[in-house]
Amino acid sequence: MKVILLQDVNPLGEAGAIVTVSDGYARNFLIPRGLAEPASPSTLKAAEQRLAAERRRIAREEEAQRALAERLNGLRIVIAARVGERGRLYGSITAQDIADRLSETVGEAIDRRRILLDEPIRSIGEHPVTVQLAGRLRPVVTVVVTSPEEAAETTAPAASTAATAQATEESEG
Repeated sequence: MKVILLQDVNPLGEAGAIVTVSDGYARNFLIPRGLAEPASPSTLKAAEQRLAAERRRIAREEEAQRALAERLNGLRIVIAARVGERGRLYGSITAQDIADRLSETVGEAIDRRRILLDEPIRSIGEHPVTVQLAGRLRPVVTVVVTSPEEAAETTAPAASTAATAQATEESEG
């Protein structure tokens, strides 16, 4: 029997998918629980229209987020964390920490749920992290986890250069 899934069903597929299942599975499980509806010519046509509309919506979102994906791809962010012996962190770097730093760096809000981490980062070093934007846009960001001392050393030259430039402007003006 052909059915149209109304909700995501783990082994079968996502909502809107047209799948063939056994008659008993459809009548006794999927349809009574509201997970699917029988596929008739009219419901098939409506499902195809919904799928086409969904594809167009995803394409529009991809186009809108393409510039953000280009800015994020290859970006390196440095996060300072307290480090114990053998390079292990006292805490961990979570998706929320990464999202906050990315939002601060890029200037656009990035939701923590878009940061794809299997588990929190618990060691110093460079870690590639994927950011799920719209559709197939998945830029990879490099998260560099360092101790606070090392982070201060890497940002100190930039800060002193900015202070020197500001002092020069004040003396000239």
